[in-house]
Amino acid sequence: MSSAKTLFQLAGADLTPPRLGDACLVLIDIQNEYLAGPLALPDANAAIARATALLARARESGAAIFHIAHRGKPGSLFDRGADRGAIVAPLAPRAGEAVIEKELPNAFAGTDLKVQLDATGRKELVLAGFMTHMCVSSTARAALDLGFRTTVDAESCATRDLPDGLGGTLAARTIHEVALAELSDRFAIIARGNALA
Repeated sequence: MSSAKTLFQLAGADLTPPRLGDACLVLIDIQNEYLAGPLALPDANAAIARATALLARARESGAAIFHIAHRGKPGSLFDRGADRGAIVAPLAPRAGEAVIEKELPNAFAGTDLKVQLDATGRKELVLAGFMTHMCVSSTARAALDLGFRTTVDAESCATRDLPDGLGGTLAARTIHEVALAELSDRFAIIARGNALA
């Protein structure tokens, strides 16, 4: 029996990640909400450290940078007027970096993200953020439909434990890896280690 292959591999697609300087870095929902409380992610701090280094390299290389923040209702999850909805301090946007608020998992839905990305003239996206199985995944899937070539930086993403529907729990690490495997089939290049330079 032969080893499993993705649709990308079967099609002979180029799976080389882009140069950061040629790409748009899209940081998705890296907000304080995920550091404590009901949505705390077990691997949030490690992913934030990795995303912080990625953002520093992207700034040095001339990448176009976009910060996405989920906007919840006042007083609830992702309240952008409260600390819980703020982008984490190490990834705070700088002047000139776009900040786009969204209300749905897909960062393109109901926002002008596509218009702003198109204005850069770049078709390469690098995604990082929270949660791997939710907003990162739905954004990567939509990006394919919109004509972008997407790379997900695996170590700059994290997610949470989920109920398995059978009375048990699926570990966050399992959810994360399955989400990345699904995306790798047709929607995104998955970058690990130092693949992005």
